[in-house]
Amino acid sequence: MATTKKPTAEQTDAKKPAAKPAAKSAAKKPAAKPAATSAAKKPAAATGTKKPAAKPAAKKPAAAAGTKKPAAKSAAKKPAAAKKTSTKKAPADNVKFRNLFDAYKLEKLPRDQGYIISSFFKENDAYSIYEVVSYAGVKEIYPTDTGLTFVSGSKKLYILVEPAIYHQKGQEPVSRKQGDSIPKRFNELEIIIAKNQTKIMVAKEPNEVYGSFTILKPASLNFSVVFYELPELYDTVAAFFTDSLNKQRKVPERDARTAANLIVETIKKTMGFEGQYS
Repeated sequence: MATTKKPTAEQTDAKKPAAKPAAKSAAKKPAAKPAATSAAKKPAAATGTKKPAAKPAAKKPAAAAGTKKPAAKSAAKKPAAAKKTSTKKAPADNVKFRNLFDAYKLEKLPRDQGYIISSFFKENDAYSIYEVVSYAGVKEIYPTDTGLTFVSGSKKLYILVEPAIYHQKGQEPVSRKQGDSIPKRFNELEIIIAKNQTKIMVAKEPNEVYGSFTILKPASLNFSVVFYELPELYDTVAAFFTDSLNKQRKVPERDARTAANLIVETIKKTMGFEGQYS
């Protein structure tokens, strides 16, 4: 019976190998290495390297925004420049022309240079004389009993309007009676014959006046007008003559415009502000 118990002892001895696996579980200590790897994660403290990232956050170059102050200064200069250009728009308050004597009273008479147009109309017919005076570099202007005197050199262009009913057509304009004459002969005039047979005679060359000249005070239908030197000056003079010849002297509008353009071209060619008039 005791022999039969030995197998049970072997069985108990067989259980000893089962303890080896337990030792293997003890061998699992290397599993602690992952813990070490977690410690190795300390390099994750590299996230602490965000401190360099903090440097761009400083963005001291953003102080360049302070450089906008100079830009503000330049912006401030623009309004100042605008004021300078605005003062240049002052000539005669942008009025294209004025009555000469009104301009003198208002102290708006240009002294550097200008054009004056005066008329001498007859009341009983359309016979008329226009005078265009250019002047520059005025030394003095003073009123007289008869008009306004300019101490300045000048040029004077004559325009004669002769109606179809005028009875001395063949007589030289220089030889006509006082009030009808101009210091020009036919060969010194450009002549336009209008549809209603009115003759508009424009001097080819102006007469020069030295020292001083006087503009007479206009009476009745007559006028004396000063034109300001604006960019559209010659267009303004052309429109003025077209209107005056047509409405005041009964010249057909188309012919009045043709004569006005001839007058302006003569003014530009022979009475420009150059040489002694510059």
